[in-house]
Amino acid sequence: MLLTILALVPFVGGLVVWFLRGATSRYVGIGVALATFALSVVVAAQHLGGANLSEHHLWIKAFGAYYALGLDGMGLLMVLLTTVLVPVVLLAEPADETGRWGAHVKVALVLILESLSLYVFLATDVLLFYLFFEATLIPMYFLIAGWGGAKRAKAAVKFLLFSLAGGLVMLFSVIGVGVSYASQGAPSYLLEDLAKLNVTPSVEMLLFIGFFVAFAVKAPMVPVHTWLPDTAEQATPGTSTLLVGILDKIGTFGMIRFCLGLFPDASRLATPVIVVLALISILYGALAAIGQKNLLRLVAFTSVSHFGFMVLGIFALTTQSISGSIFYMLNHGFSTAALFLVVGYLAKRRGSVQISDFGGVFGKAPVLAGLLLLGGLASLSLPGMGSFVGEFLVLAGTWSRYPVIAAIAATGMVLAALYILIMYQRTMTGPVTEQTEKHITTDASWLERLAVAPVIVLLLLTGFFPKPVLDQTDQTAKQTMTTMNISDPVPAAGKEGK
Repeated sequence: MLLTILALVPFVGGLVVWFLRGATSRYVGIGVALATFALSVVVAAQHLGGANLSEHHLWIKAFGAYYALGLDGMGLLMVLLTTVLVPVVLLAEPADETGRWGAHVKVALVLILESLSLYVFLATDVLLFYLFFEATLIPMYFLIAGWGGAKRAKAAVKFLLFSLAGGLVMLFSVIGVGVSYASQGAPSYLLEDLAKLNVTPSVEMLLFIGFFVAFAVKAPMVPVHTWLPDTAEQATPGTSTLLVGILDKIGTFGMIRFCLGLFPDASRLATPVIVVLALISILYGALAAIGQKNLLRLVAFTSVSHFGFMVLGIFALTTQSISGSIFYMLNHGFSTAALFLVVGYLAKRRGSVQISDFGGVFGKAPVLAGLLLLGGLASLSLPGMGSFVGEFLVLAGTWSRYPVIAAIAATGMVLAALYILIMYQRTMTGPVTEQTEKHITTDASWLERLAVAPVIVLLLLTGFFPKPVLDQTDQTAKQTMTTMNISDPVPAAGKEGK
């Protein structure tokens, strides 16, 4: 029952906030988000203490659909990521922000989105997962279309079309796995039952492709990534934080839980193609980021590159690489939040996100410049930041199976240093320009510092003390390798010893 309460608290809170007005809506929304975070800590404590928090109730008997919730190491980390980022976003973006609807509607949509996202990470029934997977599109669409830039409506439609197309492809596979399992006995959509599904290799590959395409759009991977830069450019920084930090993680989360968990043979066969696509995403995203003139688009393209690392780690199919990918998922949410939110602070002061409109900001707002630097250093995976741990594990695990791919992917780290440091040099360092002198008149406020502080602290904590997180990522990675009936490559020294 505790998992249901965790997921429903923000939903009920969102409905309450919907009927409020003015600054009260924001305060109530922040209160609900903090209460949800506190409840997630309780859930984490019970889970780590060995409590069985799973819930299992028959929902639609004819389909074999269940209201089933559960928690593993990866799910726990995604739940905590969600409950951390939502209050951060509500603190970071002001309640009086102009938009198509009132500020209270925006706060309500954020809380409803949090609830639906938690259900996605907790669902252990495939049909239940799919319904919430699609439902997350509704509040996100309205958050993009209701607030943001001049072309926000077009960006929202593009986001929706790409996501619905991927979801439609997955729907065929969801129906396919249900029908296939029902033909072998009693119908069921439970993950634990579908893991026993026995179909021909060609059918398994078709079912795998349906799920993978939807998750690749969500992730986002090249070539189905084009919606992300447009959306990030037009959405508010807070909305982009929720989109890239939480919703896009559903893609990599789903690849591990559903693609590898339900279709192990098809996953192994598809690995060479997917590994190459992941490598292309790493390099293309990084090179595109270097060439950007818009700060928001730059951050979006860095995420294309980072998701390439995550997908590479997943399909390298080693315990180390899968564990590193999950670790990367968590810390990418924190580093992206820092970048998007600080860019938002700068845009609020300057009225622009064009790199050419800044220069010498450090001389006028050293704290803002420092926060941007910390977010940037996390994005380029500086040792001491949690993102370094994840990226190192991904590359080390990939090297043991695909050394050439890992070596090429490592150049993404060099490119990351280029796109972050070039951007920082052009906007923050050097003499104070006339435009900066005129528009950047204040440094980060105490509230802005308070909003970004949690993600910076967590990046440092997971960088210097990664073991608590690695205990959870290793748990899921080992379970996944067991499900796939695959072993880690034996090192050359080990082979010689034998």
